[in-house]
Amino acid sequence: MNLPTAQELFDAGVHVGHQLRRWNPRSKPFVYAHRHGISIIDLAKTLEQLAKACEFVEHLVAGGSEVWLVGTKPQAKDIVREAAEQNGLFYCTERWLGGTLTNFATIGRGLQKYRRLLQMQERGEIDRMFNKEAAALRRTMARMGRNFGGLLDIAGQPGALIVVDINRELIAVREAKRTGTPVVAIADTNTDPFLVDYPIPGNDDSGRSVRILLDAIVQAILRGREERELRREGKAIEMKKMVELEPEVVLSDEVTELAKNLSDEALAAAER
Repeated sequence: MNLPTAQELFDAGVHVGHQLRRWNPRSKPFVYAHRHGISIIDLAKTLEQLAKACEFVEHLVAGGSEVWLVGTKPQAKDIVREAAEQNGLFYCTERWLGGTLTNFATIGRGLQKYRRLLQMQERGEIDRMFNKEAAALRRTMARMGRNFGGLLDIAGQPGALIVVDINRELIAVREAKRTGTPVVAIADTNTDPFLVDYPIPGNDDSGRSVRILLDAIVQAILRGREERELRREGKAIEMKKMVELEPEVVLSDEVTELAKNLSDEALAAAER
């Protein structure tokens, strides 16, 4: 597990908490000291919690679940969007729609409508409408794009949420708790870290701090994906050998397709 060092966290300002007047006493276990009216986060605790969070995320993704990144505050939204788009992750950076988890069926219908509008646009149907009607549809699409853009291709609810600011995303955190969805969150000293399952004590107002912590979590997600693919490939190799021995065995379409695409090198490696 490749985690940043304490020095790297220090250089990124992860240890800098909020002013004492905004301090949440529930964050006390993760606070090293108070200096000049500022709460100082214990970076040893940050590393400890970050390791736990990354281990959880890696195991979750390896098991086949997806995680969503949630960060709507100005300091984090561009970082979250960039990390998600570069690595093919689902994300929310504009506004968390109430009911995204607790009323998923309604959100799903909204996503279906947005997909239909996108298809109409690709086919040029909107361009052929009257100007007033086309303008109304484009405004609707712009609004839905802001709300659904990062969740367009979701197939179901997430296995976990990765949240940048607990206070800012409190609605998402509460919905996750109601639906039993684990939450990993960067927890600054003005938040209650015990609202989430895996709090990572750290500065959530600094772009450098958010980036270094989020990068570690994204790397855990990618490791989980690699492990998932290795498991699928191993299963396909095993099933392919079974078919060779037992021709009457019927495989699922997914396993059959994967088995067909296995390279000779993969089969040779498995036999060794």
